Order: sequence, then structure tokens, then C-alpha cells
Amino acid sequence: MSADTKLPLNALRAFEAVAAHLSFTGAAQSLNVTTAAVSSHIKALEEFLETPLFVRHSRSVRLTPQGARLLPGVQRGMGELTRAVDQLRLDRSSGLLNISLLGSFLQKWLLPRLGDFYQKHPEVDLRFSASRELVDFMQTDFHAAVRYGSGSWPQIQSEKMLDDWVFPVASPALFAKLGAINTLADLNKYPLLHSASEPWIDWLRRVGGDTTRVERGPILDDSASVLAAAEQGHGLALARWSLVAGDLASGRLVRPSGQSVRQHNSYYFVAPAHNFEVPKVIRFRNWLREVCSQFPPPEGERLEPQ
Repeated sequence: MSADTKLPLNALRAFEAVAAHLSFTGAAQSLNVTTAAVSSHIKALEEFLETPLFVRHSRSVRLTPQGARLLPGVQRGMGELTRAVDQLRLDRSSGLLNISLLGSFLQKWLLPRLGDFYQKHPEVDLRFSASRELVDFMQTDFHAAVRYGSGSWPQIQSEKMLDDWVFPVASPALFAKLGAINTLADLNKYPLLHSASEPWIDWLRRVGGDTTRVERGPILDDSASVLAAAEQGHGLALARWSLVAGDLASGRLVRPSGQSVRQHNSYYFVAPAHNFEVPKVIRFRNWLREVCSQFPPPEGERLEPQ
């Protein structure tokens, strides 16, 4: 083999696929090419290396000892090449920026503020995906995520952005009918709305309420649904300050009690460590940190969690 002979990269890619599937047909499907094309690549590679790489059977193939020796090096090389290309794409300072986050946070807190980001960074195109599921950054094209939790997630870096508080809210009509909540007897007048995201038991325990009441009342799927039910007068909802601030400012909801309890969980910006250094990720993270710092805590008595 002469010094200027080029490695057959397409053939090596086909070799890796056949070795993974132990099938020419399976490799062809994964590469979106014909079986004949895969067979041609393997034949060319075997001629290039002057050694057989597979033993062909009627319905399957297996690696020869030479093929088994070659495979780890090809896998490492292809993996490094893929990572280098992906990193180059990520390092762009402009273009698409994929962010995963909770739908309630996107709808209630982030969307009203995004105009400021687009004005400051018109070169970045944000694409949001609303999901409760944790992101598998190795298997998806997300650059980062905003998550509500403890801040500890495996194999990713996190930065706290925003603390949150919870407190009861109700529609103005229901509040006018049942009145302010200054005592436990006042609280018992209200039907309670429930969501898994904001359990009543934490707030009731902190303010000295009857935690057995949490068993009664409608259970809704998510935070936004609970707030919608409260707005329609169906009961008293335990709301996150970040999600309900706009509804309170507009008068769609009111606070029957002045006590709020800080949550153990907070909002975090999360991403693989190498994505934290991507310029467009840095721009969005810095902007998010700035607007979060400008968001004040709720008024009234703010209690620490137990």
C-alpha cells in the first residue's frame, strides 16, 4: 500500500455496520443504502486490506479473526470522527439552539420574556421542546435544558437559575365568596385542587395545617391545568410563584393567604459540560441568569421549608 493511498472511509463505515448487525441487509437498512452497495464496500475493503473480514453464511455473517482485530479500531475512529463533526456544528455562534424544558415554565414564565432575548441575540434561533422527561443528550440534538429539581442529575452539569415559592391561589369570585385564609378554619372552607408537582402536604405541614385534608379534592395532570381550574373557580390551588405571577398581576387569580413556602427544588440550566462552552449556549444561559435575577420573590410572609 503506497503512502498516498486513501483510506476507504465509506467501506469502513459499511464494515462497522455489518459487524454491528451481523447482516448485510441490516447494515444496508441502517445506512439507508442497498444491500448490493454494502456488499460492494465490504469486497473493496477486503481487497484493500488483502484479507477476508467476514465469513458468509446463507442467512448471516460472522467476523473472521482479522475482522475482529480491525473492528475496535474502526469503532474508535468512527466515534472520534462523529464527535469531532458534532462538536464543530455545536460550536457555531449562531443558528439553531435546541432547549428542552417544562411546558408550564415555557408558557407561564419564559414566553413573556423571550422578546428581550431575540432583540439582544437575533443571530440565535431558539427551538423549545416542552417535556417532563429528562433529556438523553447522547441520543438527541438538544444543546441544553431547563429543569425543576434538586440540581443533581447524572453526567450533566447544572447551574441554579431561580428559586421558587408556593402559596394558595383562587379565582376572585371564589375569594369573594369564601374570604381570606387567616386560620385553619378559613382554609377548610375551600375545596382543594391537587397536582403531583405541588403537593399540599408540604405547605400545610409548614403553616401548621391538617395534612389529612390532602386526600380530598380533584387531582389534575400538571401545574398549568391546576391554575386553569383555579381560575375557573373550581377550588383553591397551591401555585408556584414563577408560574402564577402573571395571573396575579392581571387579576385572573388572587392570594387568599399571605404565607408562601420556599421549595426545596429550584430551576436549573443543565447541559453536558462541553455544551456549556458553546457560544450560543453561553448567550442563552447568561441571558436566562440575568432575567431570573430580576424576578423578585413573592410579597408577604416567606417561610423556609421544613
